[in-house]
Amino acid sequence: MINSIALTFLTAETADTSAASSASSVSFIVSLVLMIAIFYFLIIRPQNKKDKEQKAMRNSLRIGDEVVTIGGIIGIIVHLNSETETILIETGSDRSRIRIKSWAISENLTKHDEQDEISQKKKSKKKDKIEEASDTSEK
Repeated sequence: MINSIALTFLTAETADTSAASSASSVSFIVSLVLMIAIFYFLIIRPQNKKDKEQKAMRNSLRIGDEVVTIGGIIGIIVHLNSETETILIETGSDRSRIRIKSWAISENLTKHDEQDEISQKKKSKKKDKIEEASDTSEK
């Protein structure tokens, strides 16, 4: 009789322990997935977007553009070599020329008509959305 009561008690205790361990493992998995999602949306996705913008900017460089390198050197593009991915820039009043890799360009200071058109289209879309929202709220 005592053995059967002890066996029943031990069986109930192991059932509670296994339920608690399965619940803790589920909560661990959920928190791990949540942490990965947070890292993706706060770190990885914005960095990928920034990399795409930088690559597009570097692909749209033209001769005569004023650029800034990652080292802070400001110059005007004199020659582009797409085979070796090098750029020859001219800096200063003494016309010093420096050959750099295209990945070393951090910023293009020259505004192009295409970029202006794109930004104007974005602005006009935003204005249209705002006007539509105000029209629907007035009705």
